[in-house]
Amino acid sequence: MMRSLYSGVAGLKTHQTRMDVIGNNIANVNTTAYKSQSMSFADLMYQTTQSASGANPTTGTGGINARQIGLGSKTGSIKTAITTQGASQTTSNPFDLMITGENFFVVSNGKENLFTRDGSFYVDGAGNLCMTSTGYNVMGWLADDSTGKIKQDIVKPLQIMSPKYMTYPPEETTQAQLSGIIDSKDSNVTNAGKLVTLDFYDKLGYKYTAKFRVNSTTQDGEFTMNLTDITDSEGEPLKKSDGTAMTDADLQGIFAKDTLLKFDTTTGKITNAGTSTDLSLTLDFTSAGVDSMSGVKVNIDCKTLVDYNNNGASTITCTRGDTDGVGSGRKLGEMSGVSIQKDGKIYATYDNGQSRLLGQIATAQFANASGLEKRGDNLYSATQNSGDFDNIGVDITAGGGYMNSGVLEMSNVDLSAEFTEMITTQRGFQANSRIITVSDTLLEELTNLKR
Repeated sequence: MMRSLYSGVAGLKTHQTRMDVIGNNIANVNTTAYKSQSMSFADLMYQTTQSASGANPTTGTGGINARQIGLGSKTGSIKTAITTQGASQTTSNPFDLMITGENFFVVSNGKENLFTRDGSFYVDGAGNLCMTSTGYNVMGWLADDSTGKIKQDIVKPLQIMSPKYMTYPPEETTQAQLSGIIDSKDSNVTNAGKLVTLDFYDKLGYKYTAKFRVNSTTQDGEFTMNLTDITDSEGEPLKKSDGTAMTDADLQGIFAKDTLLKFDTTTGKITNAGTSTDLSLTLDFTSAGVDSMSGVKVNIDCKTLVDYNNNGASTITCTRGDTDGVGSGRKLGEMSGVSIQKDGKIYATYDNGQSRLLGQIATAQFANASGLEKRGDNLYSATQNSGDFDNIGVDITAGGGYMNSGVLEMSNVDLSAEFTEMITTQRGFQANSRIITVSDTLLEELTNLKR
């Protein structure tokens, strides 16, 4: 039988394989984070009819090259453009992530760690961050409860909405703020008293408002301050544990009546009755007989800005010196949102103004990413030629990469290139089919010699 017949068959099979690769690329043109493949050809094998010989100086004859007849083609390699970045697609879903760089997300099916560039994630009923398509857990590192910082260890499922993360604990007020302007010529100051309010929280996170009245005295630049009422978050006056209203005597036990406020024009600081210490207010609900709010204490730091105008009137601006909010107290906070940063760190925000680091998405990096084995469902597994995964992973920013939230990586298939490859593959297939047709014609002529 003719060798060309088998060469044609081999060529058909190889071009069919190439067409399969092209077809798979086009089928996945809209698959999230799909990486296109390309195929190269290699000649199959050769039949040597005469070996090569060297020159013979004795006879004076030259060397002869080998005579070899090829037997077709085969698949040389199928390469994946795994490091070629796909375009981005905006989804506005905060749990959709796109990796810029050559790293991979780490996911687990409960038995093994797999790798993907598909960042379409969601939070399941148990609060775990998972792949939308397969439900596999997204792996990463959790924040240490004692330090609040990420502890890079063996990767674990990221349960970012566990019950312990859904609320942020309240904090009783230990340092509060009084702000406003006290003007000695203000009619409110000279008559009924200027109303000043102070909000604070008890250890259970309940909010209260203390109301003060500031009055001027006969001494220039000297004022008195009186606590007149304490109300709860609904505006109702605070009552003692026996249900009766708090009396003036009770209020004076919390804050001394006619507490004297003076200011020093040199230091610009409010002092209490001429002393050098900041004004201090202590609210101890145990002494007031309110059992459920024992231990609430408030210290007020007042710094002043004193301005003498032309007619001698004094203006005091009383603001808190400590501006970082420490000790101001807060209510019990409920989770109001989750955000993912470029380094993969996941933060929760709460309706009491607090935030908490929940964890960080780990990534995998391979010495030879092209050596990963495709597993379907946009997943890869490590092989001996890709390099092993150490079960810890790396911070994506360590290699210069980052994550974008609200976008997904699209397929990197180039349709124009695929259609061009399809044309050349089709013509190659046609040409190889002609080899078989012509070889068959030659064989037919051979069989006709008997007639």
